[in-house]
Amino acid sequence: MRGKGSVWTFKYALLNITYFAAFCTVHAYAAVYLLAHGFTNTEVGILLAVANITSSLVQPVAAGLIDKPNPLTNRIYILASLIFILLGAVLLLFIQDNKPAIFVIFASIYMVQFAYMPVMTALCFEYNKVGCDIFYGLARGLGSAGFAFTSVWIGGVVERRGVSVLPIVTILVMIASILVILSFRKPAVVTETGTEADPAADGRKAHNNIGEFIRIYPAFSLFIISSTCFFFAHNMINDFMIQIVRELGGAEKELGFSNFLQGILELPAMILIGIVIRKVSARTLLLISGTAFLIKTALLVFAENLGWLYVSQSFQMLAYAVFIPATAIYVSDTMEELDQVKGQAFITTSITIGGVFSNFVSGRIIDQLGVRAALTVGSVVCAVGVIIAFAAMRLPAYRSVPSEHPDR
Repeated sequence: MRGKGSVWTFKYALLNITYFAAFCTVHAYAAVYLLAHGFTNTEVGILLAVANITSSLVQPVAAGLIDKPNPLTNRIYILASLIFILLGAVLLLFIQDNKPAIFVIFASIYMVQFAYMPVMTALCFEYNKVGCDIFYGLARGLGSAGFAFTSVWIGGVVERRGVSVLPIVTILVMIASILVILSFRKPAVVTETGTEADPAADGRKAHNNIGEFIRIYPAFSLFIISSTCFFFAHNMINDFMIQIVRELGGAEKELGFSNFLQGILELPAMILIGIVIRKVSARTLLLISGTAFLIKTALLVFAENLGWLYVSQSFQMLAYAVFIPATAIYVSDTMEELDQVKGQAFITTSITIGGVFSNFVSGRIIDQLGVRAALTVGSVVCAVGVIIAFAAMRLPAYRSVPSEHPDR
C-alpha cells in the first residue's frame, strides 16, 4: 500500500474525524456535562485543571518512550488510549449521582484524550516518511469539520434529551476510532543492504535531556511559553463557552452553532496550509496565529450579542487552524527525526499547561466577577504570549553541536 496517498489520507482523515467528534463530546461539552451533574464553575475549573496537569506530565514521558527503540509505537499508544476512553465512557453511563466518581472518570478521559493528540500528529509524519503520502492539511481539516458537524448536531440533541447522550456518542465514536487505527499497517523501509532503516544509524540521537533540548532548539523552546499563553485564552473560551453564550443570551443550541462555525472554518485554512507554506514560512504563520488568538479573545471582552461571538469565532481560521499545522510543519522541518514525537508532545503540553492555569483561574473569576472579567484576563495573558512569540522567532531554529549534523 506504499505510495497510495489517497488511501492513507482517507484513513488518516477518518482517524481525525473520529478523534475530533469525541473531542467535541468530551472537551467542548465538558462544562455542560459537569454543570448538569451538580458541579460549580469553580469545581469544573479544578477538574479540568487536574486533568490538564496530569496530561502535561504524561505527554513528554510517553513521547520519550515512543522516540526510543521499543515496542511502544504511535499506533499502539493511540489504540490503548482509545480503549481507555471507551471504558471510561461506559462507566459514566452507570454513574449519574456520584460526583467524586464522575470527577475521577471524566478527568481521566479528558486527560487521556489530550495526551494522545500529539501522537496523532507524529503518526502522520511517521507514515509519510515511509512513503504513505498523507495529505496532513486535508485530513486534519476534515477532523475539524467532524468537530463542527458533531457540535452543531449534539447541541440540539443535548438541549432536547439532556447530557446523558454525550457518553453514548463518545462510545460509538471510540468504537469507530479503534476500527480505523487497527487498519494502520506501516510499510517497512528497507535499505540497500536489505535491512530495515534505522533513524539512528547515521549517528543522530534523541535529545531527551530537557537542558540539551532547549540548547539545540532555542526558538522552539521559547515559543512553547508563548503558546501556553495563547491557549490560556483559547481554553478559557472553549471550556466555559456555555457561560459566554448564556451571558450573550443563548443556550446549548447556540453553543452548538458557535462550535460548528469555528470548526468548519478550520477546514479551508488547514487544506490551504500546504500551498501557503511554500510562500510563507512556518515561523511567520505562527506569529499570525498568535495575533489572531489575541484578536479573537479581545473581541469577546466587548461583545454585546451573539453576532459578536460569531465574529470572534471566525478568527479561528487564522488562530487555531493555522497554529496546529504550522507547528507540525515547524517541528518536522527543524527537528531531528528522533526528537519529533517529543516536539509534538511539547506543543500539546504547552496547550495543556495553558489549560491548567486557565481552568484554575477562569472558573473562580467567573463565579466571583463574571465572564467579562475572565475574558479580560485571558486577553492580557494572550498579549504577553504574542510578545514572547515575536522574540522567540528571532532566535535560531536549530543550534548544532560539533558531534551532530548541522544541516538545519
